[in-house]
Amino acid sequence: MASYTVNPAAVERARALIDARQYVLDSDWGAVAPHADAGNKYLERHSWAEYGAWHLGLTEGPGDETKARYAFVYGDFRRVHRTGLIACVYRAAEWRHKDVELAAHDLLQRLDKLAL
Repeated sequence: MASYTVNPAAVERARALIDARQYVLDSDWGAVAPHADAGNKYLERHSWAEYGAWHLGLTEGPGDETKARYAFVYGDFRRVHRTGLIACVYRAAEWRHKDVELAAHDLLQRLDKLAL
């Protein structure tokens, strides 16, 4: 099983987007989650650092400029999705990646508090 650490740049970006109210409260994450083609298109116009900031987890091992390095995407490359954060919490909890789970949970709480 892969090991992950929390991506501080992603946590910072997600917080900034939430604080700027750049989020979607109700979406079908399975339909809007970015797939490989969306990631490729994003990387055509953005840096690896910008791409990485959309992923709460850093896979231990792969190099920084590889897609394998980044896990637990929480948005659609434009906005945070509440359902994306929920998916991150669930997947991280399921596989016992506690630090990623807690980071996603904290972001979800921040979004929910702001969106009240």
